[in-house]
Amino acid sequence: MHQRTWLSLLSLPLVGTFTYPLVRQTPVKPVAEVRTQDPLAGLADIQDVLGLVRDNYVDRPDMEKVISGGIQSVLERAHPLNSYLSPEDLRLPDPGPADLGLRIVKRGIYGQVVAVRPGGPGDKAGILVGDVVRKIDHESVGPLSAWALERGLRGAEGTSVSLLRFASVEAQLKTVSVTREVPKAAAISLKKGDKAALVAIPDLAPGRTAQLKSLLPQLDRKLPLVLDLRQCAGGDLNEAASMAGLFAAAGPFVTIQEQGQKDRSLEFKSAGEAPFAKVILLLGPSTLGPAEALASALKKAGDPIFGERTPGLGVERTRVLLRQGGAVELVTKRWLGAGGEKLDRGGVSPDHVLKGLKPDEDPIPKILAGLNEKPAPKDESQNAA
Repeated sequence: MHQRTWLSLLSLPLVGTFTYPLVRQTPVKPVAEVRTQDPLAGLADIQDVLGLVRDNYVDRPDMEKVISGGIQSVLERAHPLNSYLSPEDLRLPDPGPADLGLRIVKRGIYGQVVAVRPGGPGDKAGILVGDVVRKIDHESVGPLSAWALERGLRGAEGTSVSLLRFASVEAQLKTVSVTREVPKAAAISLKKGDKAALVAIPDLAPGRTAQLKSLLPQLDRKLPLVLDLRQCAGGDLNEAASMAGLFAAAGPFVTIQEQGQKDRSLEFKSAGEAPFAKVILLLGPSTLGPAEALASALKKAGDPIFGERTPGLGVERTRVLLRQGGAVELVTKRWLGAGGEKLDRGGVSPDHVLKGLKPDEDPIPKILAGLNEKPAPKDESQNAA
């Protein structure tokens, strides 16, 4: 990509600073004339700014780092999952198949733990959802892109990673060493009770619908079924749509939006299963991506939702190669839930808020008791522009 293009990208965070005084001093012009102005006018001045930075610092800065850091800053302002990859990044080998069993999302200068795989290395080390990670192997999270952060968690089996972590429960900042393990596919868990049954879905990888369908004949369909999606942090959107068909008639599932493209609607079809007396969904902060779409579709179908609001990570990324040899990973698609939820922002809100459940606690008694309570007020902020 031409240098001037990079400089234009880099300048976006600075545009307001340089142009705001001019806007304030300029008389208001007719609407028609304002609309014809070039929105990128004046961005070339960034070259002068970079020249001043280069020539006037006491210690000459590494201009390559200045520019690449500026590009990353621009990308993150659009979405925290956007990343800039240098040509050197693209030449790096695969780090390995093992990981920490954690999903960490970049939040400015730190990373927030949004999912912990039960029984995984992070879980064994005591890391919890909501914990904040400041450093990975003594490197600050702030300058890392989402791509670099995710890569830093992976590696060869048996290797260790040092995390400087602020524990949300203990309110303590401490370093913990976590040993990478190759993840093993978790099974769908089934718990039958006298008053209801509970099925916990670990993810929505291809084949999960067939696995769940094979378990359903064991259950009494005259009793309520609780579908536990609290740890459902990954998978495939089409698999999620197939699972919706086990519990509801055919209907809208999700709308995929992409800049410059017509909205694409994904629907689900009924699998023809006999209905349960009631299907209840249990959500949490680790209900991510396809599971959020599933929750929205079943909520639209009339199934009540308990738990906590989901984080809103219903997006898709695309890697775009650059002419200079690097690349960018951009969030190019977002999902709208069947109920109109913007799943890239606010996620899905529960009808009945249920917090503080311990990992080994049976949620069924609290859910059954909550069915007779008044639903939580509708949260309109998730649909705000």
